[in-house]
Amino acid sequence: MTEKRTGRIVRVNGNMVMAETAFTIVQNEVAYIAHGAERLKAEVIRVRGNRAEMQVFETTTGIIIGEEVEFTGELLSVELGPGLLGQIFDGLQNPLPHLAEKYGFFLKRGAYMEALPDETEWEFTPMVKKGDLLSGGSRVGFVPEKIFKHYIMVPFQLQGDLEVVSVVPHGRYDLKTAVAELKDQNGRPHSVYMQQIWPVKIPIKAYAEKLKPSTPLVTRMRLIDSLFPVALGGTYCIPGPFGAGKTVLQQLTSRYAEVDIVIIAACGERAGEVVETLKTFPSIKDPRTGKPLIDRTVIICNTSSMPVAAREASVYTAVTIAEYYRQMGLNVLLLADSTSRWAQAMREMSGRLEEIPGEEAFPAYLESRIASFYERAGVVNLNDGSKGSVTIGGTVSPAGGNFEEPVTQATLKVVGAFHGLSRERSDARRYPAIDPLLSWSKYKSFIDEEEVAYAHRVLRKSNDVMQMMKVIGEEGTSVADYIDYLKGEFFDFVYLQQNAFDEVDEETPADRQKYIFSFIHQNVLKEEFELPGKEDALRFFQKLRQLFKGWNSIQWKTPGFEKAEREIRAVLLEKSGNKEKISA
Repeated sequence: MTEKRTGRIVRVNGNMVMAETAFTIVQNEVAYIAHGAERLKAEVIRVRGNRAEMQVFETTTGIIIGEEVEFTGELLSVELGPGLLGQIFDGLQNPLPHLAEKYGFFLKRGAYMEALPDETEWEFTPMVKKGDLLSGGSRVGFVPEKIFKHYIMVPFQLQGDLEVVSVVPHGRYDLKTAVAELKDQNGRPHSVYMQQIWPVKIPIKAYAEKLKPSTPLVTRMRLIDSLFPVALGGTYCIPGPFGAGKTVLQQLTSRYAEVDIVIIAACGERAGEVVETLKTFPSIKDPRTGKPLIDRTVIICNTSSMPVAAREASVYTAVTIAEYYRQMGLNVLLLADSTSRWAQAMREMSGRLEEIPGEEAFPAYLESRIASFYERAGVVNLNDGSKGSVTIGGTVSPAGGNFEEPVTQATLKVVGAFHGLSRERSDARRYPAIDPLLSWSKYKSFIDEEEVAYAHRVLRKSNDVMQMMKVIGEEGTSVADYIDYLKGEFFDFVYLQQNAFDEVDEETPADRQKYIFSFIHQNVLKEEFELPGKEDALRFFQKLRQLFKGWNSIQWKTPGFEKAEREIRAVLLEKSGNKEKISA
């Protein structure tokens, strides 16, 4: 029997507790504080000699000096296996619906449950036979999980060639039953179970190579896909002030993005917003499969009213689950909302550790922590030749919408795309409120590069004229400049904005985006219109705008779509300087 490794509390400072022990303690080791009948989970975040400083994932009310702490010798880890999809977990991977069922809606302190029930049986189909050589991450078999084949894999940490000694036949087995026995090159035996335990702060690297993201991720949000694209396996951030539409944008992205699995990490957001997500997702119909959207979603929920320390854990729990499904050759989208709350939790703990503060009292290692999180995204070539990806999108909530604050600036240094939301656009009811003059992307779109660059120039020119008109008035502006202004406003209104309450306009497939973007580029943005005065120009663009708005609400490739296009071409033909091109 293993001897218990215990220590005693010598200091309590909020949710930071210091314990003294005679044993060797490891960084990120999990410990439990024995407080009466309660066992409160904690993680070692700093070791000094025989003293361990721990962040406690619960409120520490009532904890006193001298109480016992039991060190487990295990790192903070998550359970990986079939049954994750469709679940709602807290930051420590406790299944919240089961906790509520057992303890009521007010979560009990020190109550923990298994993420994946051991007794649940799954229908296992083997994919290997005796004598086969495998490696860490190789597929031994699969079980059906929702709409996917959930592959059972060799433990990721095993190195070198592993020979299959035995494998169970097709049948139903629980998570504690070994489905295969392996032996390594030294003859040591290893058992393979349907469930794996993996430390959340160590990336899963059981793949052949990591690739540079290049394939566009189609989110079906026109402003993102066309002007500021995201790549499969890439990273992006959505900073913006409160109420600018970050959560709505993330929910629509999770619904329509062309990925296999969506993982939502609600780390520190207001409970009202999270409750809305929890209520709507089980009832939303997945447009790809026709089944509930929750069937290919995992929600990690840690609201602002839950313990602060668990916010950090929730981010790492989510990215570890994302990497696990990537190992199956799936494309995973991880949406973290909001990384500002995670950074604030780090700041609070850094203060309790009495570390030297950086800018705005955030810890000096803020940038490296944010970078290490986003670095876990990527496209990988797996050992069997298939590909998988993790795309990470994080929202940032800078106070007052100030993009110069440390969390936003640290994030901008490591992500591949920046979708900056502006208060002006959200107040003007322009959705999504991504500012096309502030945002950028390092990834390539599926839209022609020259057309995208021309659209950017039109938007900048339009903004310049608008700023000029604010000073000298509309009457001091030339007709040519006024038309440039109207072109930019037209493009913004009919293409960059989408109606989230319209079944057709709320999402636009890639082929439709290509067609409409090219149509606007050739027939509106580059066109030299014959408009003698500003009133004529205004009336013309207002009429065109309404026709296009109606066109956006008509299903793609239908008789109604073609009819609306003919009406638009007829209006354009009246004022066009190149009538042959418009009528083509």
